[in-house]
Amino acid sequence: MSLDRVCRRARVGPTAVLSALTLAASLLVAADAEAAGTLTPVGSPDAPIAIREHHVSVVINNGFARTEVEQVFINPGAAPIEAIYAFPVPKSASLSEVSIQSGEYTLEGEVIAKTDAERVYQEEKAAGNEAGLATKNSYQTFEFRVSRVMPQTETRMRFVYYQPLEIDTGIGRYVYPLEDGGTDDVAAASFWTRNEKVDGAFSITVDLRTSVPIEDLRAPGYEAAAVITKVAEDHHNVRVEATDATLNRDFVLYYRLPANLPGRVDVLPYRADPKGPGTFMAVVTPGIDLQPLSHGADWCFVLDVSGSMQGKIATLANGVAGALGQLRAEDRFRVITFNDGARELLPWQPATQENVASALQRVRTLTPGGGTNLYDGIKTSLTKLDDDRATSVILVTDGVTNTGIVDGKAFRELLEKQDIRFFGFLMGNGANWPLMRTICDASGGFYAGVSNQDDIVGQILLAKSKVTHECLHDATLKISGVPTRDCTDELLGKVYRGQQLVVFGTYEKPGRATITLSARLTGEDKTYTTTFDFPEVDTEYPEIERLAALHRIEAIEVKEQSGQIPSSEAGSMIAQLGVDYQLVTDHTSMVVLSEEAFTRHGIGRANRDRVAIERQAKAQRESRPVVSRRVDAAQPMFDHAAPTLSGGGGGSGGGALDPGMATLALLVAACVYFLSRNARRNDERREATNPSKDAEPWG
Repeated sequence: MSLDRVCRRARVGPTAVLSALTLAASLLVAADAEAAGTLTPVGSPDAPIAIREHHVSVVINNGFARTEVEQVFINPGAAPIEAIYAFPVPKSASLSEVSIQSGEYTLEGEVIAKTDAERVYQEEKAAGNEAGLATKNSYQTFEFRVSRVMPQTETRMRFVYYQPLEIDTGIGRYVYPLEDGGTDDVAAASFWTRNEKVDGAFSITVDLRTSVPIEDLRAPGYEAAAVITKVAEDHHNVRVEATDATLNRDFVLYYRLPANLPGRVDVLPYRADPKGPGTFMAVVTPGIDLQPLSHGADWCFVLDVSGSMQGKIATLANGVAGALGQLRAEDRFRVITFNDGARELLPWQPATQENVASALQRVRTLTPGGGTNLYDGIKTSLTKLDDDRATSVILVTDGVTNTGIVDGKAFRELLEKQDIRFFGFLMGNGANWPLMRTICDASGGFYAGVSNQDDIVGQILLAKSKVTHECLHDATLKISGVPTRDCTDELLGKVYRGQQLVVFGTYEKPGRATITLSARLTGEDKTYTTTFDFPEVDTEYPEIERLAALHRIEAIEVKEQSGQIPSSEAGSMIAQLGVDYQLVTDHTSMVVLSEEAFTRHGIGRANRDRVAIERQAKAQRESRPVVSRRVDAAQPMFDHAAPTLSGGGGGSGGGALDPGMATLALLVAACVYFLSRNARRNDERREATNPSKDAEPWG
């Protein structure tokens, strides 16, 4: 919806719309969520470590993002102390570099076994030497420790992580997480006090490059502060600067690619040694004519109302409101809530205007409390199903299950025989996405993270197109012709409208390869295929090795959590991959030392050598335009355009992608209606019950 159209419909001026935009962004803020920051034990006599500066530099290029964070700490006290900084773990992030600089010394990091890293750090700390340690607390936080921060002295810490980013319906999405998400356990929250204030300069810069034009780019909540520079059609820069900032709000960047882009296959290989194996990332963006379902669909909403959802219920209600407003008259819906147990809040009922309005009123009065019996919530949703109707389960939770059955194997057994469409939405940083991944792996489902600053309405609207259209069943993605191994995500199960497929693996030698997507569509076997060449040498993207290793680690974690492999075996495999590819995992840590200390402890410099290669490749890429990595242009794998959120084509090319900006538009429209003096109440009611009539995702 254009700005002029919004103004005309609401009978207000552009200034009011901008005010509404600010209000809309503020509605996405969780009021009491803790943020990233420095930690000090409760009751400590030492003055807390202060954050003098916080700078973030992001490069998004051909399917993955590189995030570099640099912080300056200062010890305001009179004696040397240990600094501890906690940072929410981004989904599928591979922490690759940590360096610490203070005065005349510079320390760099190497990954070793977790117990060894802790021992080395404690020995250096006890000896009065400068040292650092980076550890991972499961799916929740990275924790950085720095010993001997001298009084009244600045200490500069820098860390780098990579993450793959997926395209969905032509919308790209990058999140820099700062909110903790409110999922910390009570013991941890009572032990630490957190300083999340930046006393000086704060900045975020994003260098966004794609192999196709960028049509739109937005940073919700940062509109007033973000300076967006269009370098070229396929190259944009974003910069946000502030002083005295607080690290309690995620930075979320969305960008939209053009409609009518073809379905396609992109391959990013890395092979430096002609005599050794290569690594690859294959990104398949299906262009398949998935038809709308002609009959009504059933929607079962499963809503987490446990105590850990405190501060998130309003966002949850907005998401459900947006989804209910999208239902057709022939659809049915049902609402289940769970905390210590599950209950059916609303039974199956047709999606009439009256039923939707009544349901919204019930959902908006929900209050959080109690434990999180996620298993009971999902189990209840699988009852009273109609085999003759397509059923979708929409789960909204932070996934921090702590009551009832918590074993991943039980979740897998519950879901793997069910023919449903399962969509999980994880709210807040620190959410249990490994468990959600296990659930979706068992059901052939689809899941997405939702920042507390983020767009849950847009996420669920995206799920709607997956609910209301055909999907591919029993899908497999295989590469033949060239020997490959360690491939991830070959068994896909279901593939939904707009979903992008990302596969990592190793190829043994160069040559012509065939990639084949096989599936069933409306009862018929379908095959989509193309050929491409694995190169003898390609050194443009060395980071692919770390990303591929991390995907292997995540696949092992899924098997461990679902009981397919024992924990001891999984831990050994993860530790080995972490050391081989220098990744911080639950079984490895990065110890940050001087060159002399590495020599003293007999620790090699594998990460130093890997980082040097990655930095050189990054500099070379930045010196030239983005090169398209599409491999099926001459022999297209698909006949149709890749779908977009609005129903056209689009969604491809180099970059990170996820559901779109619908929420901001919906909230702006709702707020504008609220400001309309004459039709305020009626417009509010109409927008709440059916936002799809007038709101468009990108305005």
